Amino acid sequence: MLRKFNYLALGIIGVALLYEYASPAVALYKYGNDYKTLMYECDHAMREHFIAKKTVEAKPAKVSIANLEASEVGLLACHQYDLLRKRMQRFNVSDAGLETLGLQALEEKEFELRAFVKTHEIRY
Repeated sequence: MLRKFNYLALGIIGVALLYEYASPAVALYKYGNDYKTLMYECDHAMREHFIAKKTVEAKPAKVSIANLEASEVGLLACHQYDLLRKRMQRFNVSDAGLETLGLQALEEKEFELRAFVKTHEIRY
């Protein structure tokens, strides 16, 4: 009986250690790129919504109201981002780990944006 208890205790400790240390790494690997994409899309959607809202406040017209309504649809990315963030936290990913992914996303997208602007800007 004591031997079964020891094996059970070791099994529980093993599962706890796997959850504590392995599951964050697995979650970062599995969901990391999706997280970065959704974080960037949410940031962009919030910026577009803010601009559209300020435009309606400055000049309430049918076109600006339609643009505001269209920008609200973009905020669905924020909902998906929030759901994924919570899923990753359930896998024991720390806030610091999520923040690191966010910074990586901004760095990657900024680099892509600079290359895009450089290719398409008008040179004098």
